[in-house]
Amino acid sequence: MRNTAPNQSDEALYLADAGYIDSDSLEMHRGHLVVTPGDDGSIEFIDAIPEGAKRIECAGRIVTRSFAVAHHHIYSCLARGMPPPGEAPESFVEILERIWWNLDRKLDLEMIRVSALAAGVEAAKCGTTLIIDHHASPNTVSGCLSTIAESLERVGLSHVLCYELSDRDGPASRKAGLEETREFLQAHQGLVGLHASFTVSDALLDQAMELAHEYETGIHVHVAEAESDQEHCLATYGMRCVERFARAGALDMSRTILAHCIHLDESERERLGSSQAWVSQQAESNLNNGVGVCDARGFEEKMMLGTDGMNGDCLAAARASFLAGQALDAPTPLAIYRRLRRVHEYLAGAGFVGDGPNNLVLLNYDPPTPITKDNWPAHVVYALNRSHVDTVISNGRVIVSGGRSTLVDEQEIMSMAREQASRLWSRL
Repeated sequence: MRNTAPNQSDEALYLADAGYIDSDSLEMHRGHLVVTPGDDGSIEFIDAIPEGAKRIECAGRIVTRSFAVAHHHIYSCLARGMPPPGEAPESFVEILERIWWNLDRKLDLEMIRVSALAAGVEAAKCGTTLIIDHHASPNTVSGCLSTIAESLERVGLSHVLCYELSDRDGPASRKAGLEETREFLQAHQGLVGLHASFTVSDALLDQAMELAHEYETGIHVHVAEAESDQEHCLATYGMRCVERFARAGALDMSRTILAHCIHLDESERERLGSSQAWVSQQAESNLNNGVGVCDARGFEEKMMLGTDGMNGDCLAAARASFLAGQALDAPTPLAIYRRLRRVHEYLAGAGFVGDGPNNLVLLNYDPPTPITKDNWPAHVVYALNRSHVDTVISNGRVIVSGGRSTLVDEQEIMSMAREQASRLWSRL
């Protein structure tokens, strides 16, 4: 398996006078940090910085762990502001049919490449250093995942990718998706992607599980994003979505991610809570689609945060999760902070590289109130946002400095993205 963390130099980086906040314990410590590069790199407090060493002057500013997106659709980067469909959708399935499935069928390899560059730049500037992506391009399958991987690595991001297997585009597309998944997993870390129960036959589910077992990984699938997914599962298979994936064995895999999980009953909540699988919430997208909000009661300790293609901004995802949940499970700022950070636990437990302690963010955050161990989650939920991100360190290498990408030409990438977006829109 190829290392899918970006290439690194051997030079250590020193952070002078950092106001470090431990992302797990929330303990605060001010001092000098040495950051060693690579996917096995580390951070350590030191008394003095060697003369002539590569250093960043933090002047007491906050340094803490960077962020990771638990569920993304990178190609959606090219959808921002696109023309609406000819007929307005009136249900979630119609949103898929008239917007997203129409769009993903029109993607070509250059659109995929450039969308990953642009989405990667935007995510990095939000403090994100790793993306778990769920990709679909039914008419451009071969090579799509390695293309995304190369683009993200060029920006400096690590990744855990999958291709969205589905029966919705016929047997040829399904076969191509299985082949792409196998080819990618032979050389990279990743997951076996599925769209959702209502577009995945038993035969395809069995094939996906075989791949997941063969490459010792997990399933990444949308679950009960809308009530219609459950209705189809009950009518077709005589069971609810979570039970279907549980019977297939997907919930016994510690790398499995179930995205959304909005329309669940109590038995499904209980099953999720006792399973090996993880759940990703995408509150911004759920509100945008009008499908409801995930109630995490019963599986809070499994909950991570994704963006679902809306953006690469984990802080925005955290705030949306907090606000949307107040009428349901009423999460506290600390609970939301744990959701934001739980992806690190998932990645470490899965053995995926690219999310070690040498992934950091330096914040220009000067609040009007004190910061303590006890109230840091409230600062994160109520105030912290992408504008506070100054410097981002990915696997020990600076990929954003002064709010600008250091490894690629942002203006060139955004210009290319606008060109590809126009090409895509002309096909819709």
